[in-house]
Amino acid sequence: MQTFQFSIYVLIFLIALALLFDFMNGFHDAANAIATVVSTGVLKPQQAVGMAAFFNVVALFVFHLHVATTIGKGTIEPSIVDHYVIFGALVGAIVWNIITWYYGIPSSSSHALIGGLVGAAVAKAGSGSLIAGGLIKTIAFIVISPVLGFLFGSLIVLLVSWLFVRSTPRNIDRWFRRLQLVSASMYSLGHGGNDAQKTMGIIWMLLIAGGYSSAGDDLPMWVVLSCYAAIGLGTLFGGWRIVRTMGQKITKLKPVGGFCAETGGAITLFIATIFGIPVSTTHTITGAIVGVGSAKRVSAVRWGVAGGIVWAWILTIPASAFVSAIAWWIGTKIL
Repeated sequence: MQTFQFSIYVLIFLIALALLFDFMNGFHDAANAIATVVSTGVLKPQQAVGMAAFFNVVALFVFHLHVATTIGKGTIEPSIVDHYVIFGALVGAIVWNIITWYYGIPSSSSHALIGGLVGAAVAKAGSGSLIAGGLIKTIAFIVISPVLGFLFGSLIVLLVSWLFVRSTPRNIDRWFRRLQLVSASMYSLGHGGNDAQKTMGIIWMLLIAGGYSSAGDDLPMWVVLSCYAAIGLGTLFGGWRIVRTMGQKITKLKPVGGFCAETGGAITLFIATIFGIPVSTTHTITGAIVGVGSAKRVSAVRWGVAGGIVWAWILTIPASAFVSAIAWWIGTKIL
């Protein structure tokens, strides 16, 4: 990777901006992990975010850094990355996150970051600066991750229905109130493992571009620790505007349905993180919730709400790319 000289103060500012994005990722996407467990009444909101934040950070000890490698080296050409590109990418992602949080739209922080990288890279060096393989894999999982969530969620509903066919509704509710604590924890683990690594990849690119690290070096441990801490803190503060959309507007959930949705979503996140694929936790849990609802009956899902969410998915990458291209140009004037 080519190195671009910029001051230590610019480096500190951009690392702080990256950690702000990571914090907002946790804040914005906390609803994905806690909406079902809160809306089913299993945990109070404060208890749920505390548990989710804890397991976001525990992911440090579970997953390898494959997703960070994909973001850091497999999205845009490393040779064109400089502090202006990183600035544009982060501003584009943060602005889109603020807009969607304000309106309570469960969009993807992950794809906002990908869109930010794409917009800034194209603004600087044209479309030839994009790495097709990494982007195709990421864009494909805009469709694949909710489909997997849908399939796993609906299959787990069918399996649970078969296993507990002779149980009374009261016994089922009692059991799954306990089991939902496990499923919500596993989903939060997958959220932390996949999403915190995206910010690590950004900081990694920045350190290499500025000559503060080399491409052959391992990712510094302080980067890993600070990114997990930032996403955990963001989750702890929670994005409450989105909880209601995810937890009750798409379909009404009981503890057994919450367990099935969270487990289906967690399985999808674990698979993606193991293979280094940066997926959207929002897309994944939405697909799982829809799968759980439609397994009961198709009319149980509010398809108008789900359709509105899908439109936000489609717009996320181009909208954040547009903002990041403008931010890149502004960055060239002020940094």
